[in-house]
Amino acid sequence: MPVQIWNPDVYQRHAGFVPTLGAPLLDLLAPQAGERILDLGCGDGALTLKLKDAGCQVFGIDSSEAQIAAARARGLEARVMDAHALPFNAEFDAVFSNAALHWMLQPRRVLAGVAAALKPGGRFVGEMGGAGNVASVIEAYRQEFATLGRELTDYNPWFFPDESTWANLLADSGFEVLALERFQRPTPLPGDVGDWLNLMTQTFLAAVEEPEQPALIGRLRESLRPTAQQADGSWSLDYVRLRFVARKRA
Repeated sequence: MPVQIWNPDVYQRHAGFVPTLGAPLLDLLAPQAGERILDLGCGDGALTLKLKDAGCQVFGIDSSEAQIAAARARGLEARVMDAHALPFNAEFDAVFSNAALHWMLQPRRVLAGVAAALKPGGRFVGEMGGAGNVASVIEAYRQEFATLGRELTDYNPWFFPDESTWANLLADSGFEVLALERFQRPTPLPGDVGDWLNLMTQTFLAAVEEPEQPALIGRLRESLRPTAQQADGSWSLDYVRLRFVARKRA
């Protein structure tokens, strides 16, 4: 599958709402001063910094070198790491994750690593895309790929589970599920949907040669316009989030 590349400046311009909308997770996490917390998929560290400011010993990991560099520029302890191969052993009081787990296509491996990283009774709090997330975008790509003779599954970087799927994965990985909900959250975009597509759907766009990608984005934009463009010309997408609190069984 093609690789998704993250540019922190571009991400901040076109997806800066992600950490902002994820901030309520911190209330669910209820971080305590002195706790050691792993931020799984920390990005540029916007929420990681809030954990540090709460007095936690926080460690961020992400697959993007550029995002980790941005997190370190905030004064955070952070490292490039594959979440499918976490090396930790009972080191953390909690693991926190916002808008990252749905990019990890082997969830059992991720959850096994999270469970190993937590102390007995440690908590795992996160939010990710849930079933139905950006369904309009996926359908627009499905129609385009049918015309192009491409298989959507060869380019889809996302895992959007429903409640029962995620609850079962957590339970199988040694967690007690304390809270789990999936909810609609229509999300206004800060700019044009084409900017969002350029940022978030790079693996889909790789189905065509780079010179052809602007035309593909143009066609997708027209497909999305009836449902995603508002009367004032702004854009909003059909986000669906899955939010959970779990505890590692002792």
